[in-house]
Amino acid sequence: MPALFQRIGHTHSLYSAYFARTWLIIDVKPLQHKTTTAQGSGSYDVISSMSEKTSSPTFWKNRTVLVTGGNGFLGRNVVAAFSSAGATVISPTHKQADLTLPGVALELFKKHKPSHVVHLAARVGGIGYNQVAPAPLYLDNLLMGTHTIEAARIAGVEKTVLLGTVCSYPKFTPVPFREESIWDGYPEETNAPYGIAKKALLVHAQVNAKQYGQKFAFLIPTNLFGPGDKFHPEVSHVIPALIKKCVEAKEQKLEKIDVWGTGSASRDYLYVKDAARAILLASELHESTEPLNLGNNREITIRETAETIARIVGFAGELVWDSSRPDGQPRRRVDASRAERELGWHASTDFEEGLHETVKWFLANRQEALTLPA
Repeated sequence: MPALFQRIGHTHSLYSAYFARTWLIIDVKPLQHKTTTAQGSGSYDVISSMSEKTSSPTFWKNRTVLVTGGNGFLGRNVVAAFSSAGATVISPTHKQADLTLPGVALELFKKHKPSHVVHLAARVGGIGYNQVAPAPLYLDNLLMGTHTIEAARIAGVEKTVLLGTVCSYPKFTPVPFREESIWDGYPEETNAPYGIAKKALLVHAQVNAKQYGQKFAFLIPTNLFGPGDKFHPEVSHVIPALIKKCVEAKEQKLEKIDVWGTGSASRDYLYVKDAARAILLASELHESTEPLNLGNNREITIRETAETIARIVGFAGELVWDSSRPDGQPRRRVDASRAERELGWHASTDFEEGLHETVKWFLANRQEALTLPA
């Protein structure tokens, strides 16, 4: 039986709110490439000597790029990256183009005639929404991707860039996650509908490339963060949720805050502008249906994450770990060496530098940050 249908035990938490749903549309910066072993201790840094490839200064001139989900967190940064490179960028909203409906994507592509389509639009939510509405999470993501891929084929789009999810990996994937491991087991239960829908799009891309010669790039980013992230408690993930908690606790002079889990789980955080830069490079330089991981090559525990955010914000109170809440996947770090080889790319934004920028943006844009996406 294919590994896609193998079932392994699962649990998951996004450390965000309990009932959430939003249309996610997913946002470029160059320093040193860091690799850190294991869970916040015994770490070491490796300075990369790889020189990054850059887009041709003329490649995007007179090209039109259509970015689905171009008005969201990552999407705004991706649109900015393509615009800066000289492309004409189209980024319709969900209201303007509901990609779950048959024919909408094809009509959109025939109207704008893009040379490239970057598909970032997705339906996502916090753990509560994943638990209460797994069916639309699966179906809507599958339909949006399916319609986008087929419309791009029919309309003769030069290349389609698809964004996968680190949630597609099996719960017990060996660390660091390598692309060939994506089929080795079942995703965590609460993420499985979303993760499997994204894996199905990878299969769709592979068979279309084989049968029709359709061109693709398929990218799998790890946990994104940065300015413009979502801070509303119904849709926020671990970093924006902790920033909001620490800022409000400091302002209210609280002595402690509660944090989900034990703090022992680890994550690999990728600054949003680094992710956008990779998407820009892959759109020009990469042509394959083999997925590319995008990550920071640094594994950081949730405890270290929370303590670092508290220090940056200036909250001196106690972090109380609520072990009755799930930790989620025990460890997470991706191997991004394939992207380094294929694109000459590596994440270049230092974790603390990215956190400082994110906190600064939140404090300056609190009303926007706390608005629940439509």
